[in-house]
Amino acid sequence: MIKEKDIEELIEKLEAHHNIDKEELVTLLALEDPSMIYQAADRVRKKYVGDEVHLRGLIEFSNYCSNTCFYCGLRGPNRTIKRYRMEPEEILQCVKYGASVGLKTIVLQSGEDKYFKIITLCKIIEEIKKLDIAVTLSIGELSTKDYAELKKAGADRYLLRIETTNKELYQKLHPGMSYENRVRCLMDLRELGYEVGTGSLVGLPGQTLEMLAQDLIFFKKIDADMLGIGPFIPCENTPLEREKGGNVEIVLKMLALSRLILPDINIPATTALAVKDKAGYIKGLKCGANVIMPNIGIDEYKKLYKLYPGKVPDNPSEAVNNLENIKKLILSQNRTIGKDKGYRKKILN
Repeated sequence: MIKEKDIEELIEKLEAHHNIDKEELVTLLALEDPSMIYQAADRVRKKYVGDEVHLRGLIEFSNYCSNTCFYCGLRGPNRTIKRYRMEPEEILQCVKYGASVGLKTIVLQSGEDKYFKIITLCKIIEEIKKLDIAVTLSIGELSTKDYAELKKAGADRYLLRIETTNKELYQKLHPGMSYENRVRCLMDLRELGYEVGTGSLVGLPGQTLEMLAQDLIFFKKIDADMLGIGPFIPCENTPLEREKGGNVEIVLKMLALSRLILPDINIPATTALAVKDKAGYIKGLKCGANVIMPNIGIDEYKKLYKLYPGKVPDNPSEAVNNLENIKKLILSQNRTIGKDKGYRKKILN
């Protein structure tokens, strides 16, 4: 049994030096009362990134996907969902709306859809950049050359969640995909000068606290610029539809520990966290998060981007990631809405 005094010392060490070993991370992930971790993460968040919450306008422009990931509702073999692709004009219409309401970053997200040529995506990025807006892409695994072309067109950030750094579990949940290629993509993105985002899916069947601790060590090792960490939510018509979902408390511990080991990065309170727990955004913001991603896409398409259940209600204005609702929530927590592009302000320890 670890004494409370030892836990306090461990958290103090982490808050001061932003580095502890795997066994110590497992100890903190296993705590029944994680309030001290949350409080430390909140202090570090305030010290390094302040009270601003950066809004990233999310546009889900295609729900086609060639992959077969066991947990995802968009997986290629799922014949029960209606597929769509947005036209470039529709994407830019949403971007212009985002710019008109003060958003400084747009996130273009899709399934792994090879329909869109790189030249088409580059033209869209070039148009967005004319509006003085940062561009984050989340479109999966590409070649080094394709990543370079998108960067040259003006893409600033790239989000590619690894979901788990345990190779065996990764291969089991991602048939036909390669763990090594996923890591290669992250390394390429880093070398090309993107701000690199990755993250974990918490609560996957077979996942352990040791695996989650290893995820955190990996994120520290690659010096990730942003981390998206959310709960696994079982989705119908997937191989994991009958599994138990992820635990919100463990997600919050992962958020807090991410803030403590990488104090100056951008960490979103994810939509999945808010779907799993009605107070998810608020809890995330209190555990080190400083980003939320409101969905600014077209309502008819939002309903079709069915990554997991509960993401979009029949009335999109009631969705957890509705822009106006999120703004009110941020202000209710005595936090401010970021007015710049929210790049990582890297602080050398």
